[in-house]
Amino acid sequence: MRFILTFLSGLLLLTSCGRHFITDETYRKTVLEDLSAKDEVMEAAGIDLDSMGLSLDELEAMQFLYAYMPLGDILNHEPSYFLDHYRLTRRALREMPWGSRIPEREMRHFVLPPRTNNENIDSARYVFYEELAPRVRNLSMRDAVLEVNHWCHEKAIYMPSDRRTSSPIATVKTAYGRCGEESTLLVSALRAVGIPARQVYTPRWAHTDSNHAWVEAWVDGEWCFLGACEPEPVLNLAWFNAPASRGMLMHTNVIGKYDGPEEVVSRNALYTEINVIKHYAPSSARMTVRVVDCNGQPVQDARVNFQIYNYSEFNTVAYDMTDSEGKVALTGGLGDMMIHATKDGRFGFTKVTYG
Repeated sequence: MRFILTFLSGLLLLTSCGRHFITDETYRKTVLEDLSAKDEVMEAAGIDLDSMGLSLDELEAMQFLYAYMPLGDILNHEPSYFLDHYRLTRRALREMPWGSRIPEREMRHFVLPPRTNNENIDSARYVFYEELAPRVRNLSMRDAVLEVNHWCHEKAIYMPSDRRTSSPIATVKTAYGRCGEESTLLVSALRAVGIPARQVYTPRWAHTDSNHAWVEAWVDGEWCFLGACEPEPVLNLAWFNAPASRGMLMHTNVIGKYDGPEEVVSRNALYTEINVIKHYAPSSARMTVRVVDCNGQPVQDARVNFQIYNYSEFNTVAYDMTDSEGKVALTGGLGDMMIHATKDGRFGFTKVTYG
């Protein structure tokens, strides 16, 4: 009975405008604390969420977005843009058959956010929903993910572009994009129809130069991967299956203070970086590094860089600061990394082999 009541509570969250968007009181307090750091900027921009006459769930959704959005988004977009964005999200979750099955955490962090990368945010959610909803509303969630990717393949092909990621609609208009832009397009399209999605990125391949980005979609309780705009008949199949199985790090940035099961690489005021290497590399393992001084005593707050040899140099793919025991840890795939530690002008380095 407890499970049934919990499920119905989540269902009411998505269908009623008077319920909490964030049901966890502790997390709501965290969001409000983080939002308070934006008070000065929001006041200068003339934004007062409390005076907008919002329902409870709308207010909490807006508080979450404003607490963790970049300052440029606060200054460059009217509050009505983000309110409409939430209402479109709520509509998709109400009208799509899988909407009531999506947990609050996945909805909050992987459906609601309008931003995937550093692209300009636009009206993609409305435009994409109007075109995609008729194509997927009678499909299973798994088939809907595949169909959305087919739709993206109809809209854009791979072609290198400049370093700034184009917006989803701009990619559709030009009909091309690099992997970062194709995956941004697919994430936006999946979220438009209420399917949790995230962009996954390997900062450097372990076996060859360069890098790559693709997409993970949450399907009935599990994260599955697919190549963006590269349609396949099933999920978890792409040209990069073999390279990814030898990868050293696959990660994604999640808006806000995400509290999911994945390993946290780092946190900042806007997002949580998580490590998803276990989805790809069967030999992945956690490596603990301990930094000591000349006398063998642990060094706290040393910066430890985890580096992969790529493009004839050691590229940092992750870093962390040592704890009171001089330790940091990172899960990686099968291969070698250079570990480089620094503090107060002193340094140390060594090669380690994962797996």
